Amino acid sequence: MVWPGLFISFSLLVLALTIASNWLFFPRLQVGRRPALRPPAGSPLDAPRLPLMPTVAVLLPARNEAGVIGRTISQLLAQDYPHLEIHLLDDQSDDGTGEIATAVAAHDPRFHLHHGRPLPSGWLGKNWACHQLSQLAQGEILLFLDADVQCQPTAVTALVDFMENELAAAATVWPTQITITWGERLVVPLMAWAILAYLPVMGVHYTRWPAFAAANGQCLALRRPVYQAIGGHEAVRNNVVEDVALARLVKQHSFRLRMADGAGLILCRMYQNWGQVRDGFAKNILAGHGRSLSFLAVSTLFHWLIFLVPWGWWLAGGGLWPFSLLLVGLLLRGSTAWFTRQRVKDALFMPISVLLMTWIAGQSVWWRWRGRGQWKGRTVS
Repeated sequence: MVWPGLFISFSLLVLALTIASNWLFFPRLQVGRRPALRPPAGSPLDAPRLPLMPTVAVLLPARNEAGVIGRTISQLLAQDYPHLEIHLLDDQSDDGTGEIATAVAAHDPRFHLHHGRPLPSGWLGKNWACHQLSQLAQGEILLFLDADVQCQPTAVTALVDFMENELAAAATVWPTQITITWGERLVVPLMAWAILAYLPVMGVHYTRWPAFAAANGQCLALRRPVYQAIGGHEAVRNNVVEDVALARLVKQHSFRLRMADGAGLILCRMYQNWGQVRDGFAKNILAGHGRSLSFLAVSTLFHWLIFLVPWGWWLAGGGLWPFSLLLVGLLLRGSTAWFTRQRVKDALFMPISVLLMTWIAGQSVWWRWRGRGQWKGRTVS
């Protein structure tokens, strides 16, 4: 076990260094952060100049979101940001989503309800909804939010301040994830693990390599001229991970991309149970690996090696070395949970989380072998 042990040790060291750098440099949204002074006219900037307090168009694609849409609209209307327009596109819901949102808005002039047009060939549902919303809004900043995202009253202000301070052409926020059932607790926080352990934020912010592009479609803001310059959602019309695809286009066009942690100001409960967790992650996991079965297989085997093999080695009498390796793995998983306001104690179940992700990967491969999967009543190929 010497060579596998050395490989695991080296891998954990690299992961630890990446997490440490992200602890130091990963921004968090915060209230009351004054925008930086703007450079004088004519200074070379890679983001278009906007008013100091630009109008923000919040764009919400919603399909059968009756359970959450009332709270979402209520929280958006309670924002302290003064220049706000809210656009909800009811994407052919059959559960009263649009009616609930309209009742909650109570004729507030900032709220606008739109009814989605039929899905054209070659488009995925969310991308088509976002494209329609972008054409209907007037704001200088287009803020795409999922319908289940929760916003504290200062959230939009904090996001705009962050963009202005960073002179960001596009900004994505990783919401604080709300997890209740065991399926959610064991899988959803692995998004934060993947970002903090595998993606140095300095690479995202200060290189233009598309490999360092990342985004979370739950909360993605782009300045309108930038969105138009990269082709908007039309350029990623059939991409399941459209958020990452948009981030890559931002970098390819040499615009400035920034990421931030939601820090309790922007939150989201993605799923309600294991079935939704399984299907939701299975929808994206293969696309997140470049649609490569080989890459997905290597990724799965890597996580088995890092988080499962040390347990078997130790239980087989391997002694201090494998025990140290499994302990470091748990500590690293716990550190990412602490940074993103998740339950640190759930790190103890990381081996189970890896097995569940293997199940999810298997379902994704099964969907591909069958030719398609289903999400919200629509086919996802």
